[in-house]
Amino acid sequence: MRLVADWVHASATVAIMDLLGRGGHGAWFVGGCVRNALLGRSVADIDIATDLHPDAVMRLAQDAGIKAVPTGIEHGTVTLVVDHRPFEVTTLRRDLATDGRRATVAFTADLAEDAARRDFTMNALYAQADGRVIDPTGEGLTDLAARRLRFIGNPDDRIAEDYLRILRFFRFHAWYADPNAGIDAEGLAACAALAHGLEQLSRERVGAEIKKLLAAPDPAPAVAAMAQAGILARVLPGATATVLPVLIACEAAPPNPIRRLAALGPAGIAAELRLSRAESAQLDLLRDGMESAAPPGALAYMYGAATAWDIVVLRASQFQTPVDPSARAQIARGAAAVFPVKAADLMPGLSGAELGRALNALEARWIASDFTLGRAALLAPHTGSE
Repeated sequence: MRLVADWVHASATVAIMDLLGRGGHGAWFVGGCVRNALLGRSVADIDIATDLHPDAVMRLAQDAGIKAVPTGIEHGTVTLVVDHRPFEVTTLRRDLATDGRRATVAFTADLAEDAARRDFTMNALYAQADGRVIDPTGEGLTDLAARRLRFIGNPDDRIAEDYLRILRFFRFHAWYADPNAGIDAEGLAACAALAHGLEQLSRERVGAEIKKLLAAPDPAPAVAAMAQAGILARVLPGATATVLPVLIACEAAPPNPIRRLAALGPAGIAAELRLSRAESAQLDLLRDGMESAAPPGALAYMYGAATAWDIVVLRASQFQTPVDPSARAQIARGAAAVFPVKAADLMPGLSGAELGRALNALEARWIASDFTLGRAALLAPHTGSE
């Protein structure tokens, strides 16, 4: 089996593989780029494994005039940049010791040893420069074809090496597993039994995994499995998995992990997951909108059409009800509405804070009328024409 993908034969890729292959050394595409190419999916990052020592990779690149960055050289990783494209090159490794977060590694020339320390069978696939695929575990190609997510070897051992693999198990299930095949029972049981190890992880690592999980087209089955295994309560105390299927069924919009976090519902989630300021602000806005009584049109006028729709579907998921069929039209009307009164219309009679309060009151009255009151009707009390 060979990879059929444009990036395999791109000039930058060929230059890197030729460089690493000099002198009879080995270089292989590995992990996500191989998996995604075999599935016909896009590839964002190209990771390469080599039997060269990282210092040798640095020297070869520098001699060839290729930018080399020692991004994780103590663990064997050097990033090479050709034509502005980064390639992460890592020396084949085996674990000497692990503590659930970090590993002490030794370099090796054995592809099977390198594969054995990876997480899932479908992630332990390699390919040569010509695209020929190598499956050191003997299970990766079969599992990928069946869209079956399984740990390599004993799930308990793989999780104990890095407890983040518990969350990766659910994330990769959402993105790559057959949704009709169910979740691997042995892997799920291991995640449940070793869930205490999640306490060792930084909030940043947990937050990044949760956002990647919730960005999947339909993470609801994976999140339900997390709840079943007691994982969801550990990472998002108070979260309710049952709201996600309703939300996803009526989203009609690209996946948005922050919208889905708002649906899950636990308070204090922004700090718990170390969300960015922008993400925290978006989450607060969605929560405020969910709790308000403002109709869809008013939401669209205040926050824009996209946020208004987010709030509408979040309300539906919260109350387990269908979305109001007229919501789209209301949102379109609100997003296009322009408040017909200007500050100058109330001057010189009003100024300062009094002018601001009057404008706010008129705007609130106009919104409450579903944007039907015109300028003359709104100004009538101020002009004495009523």
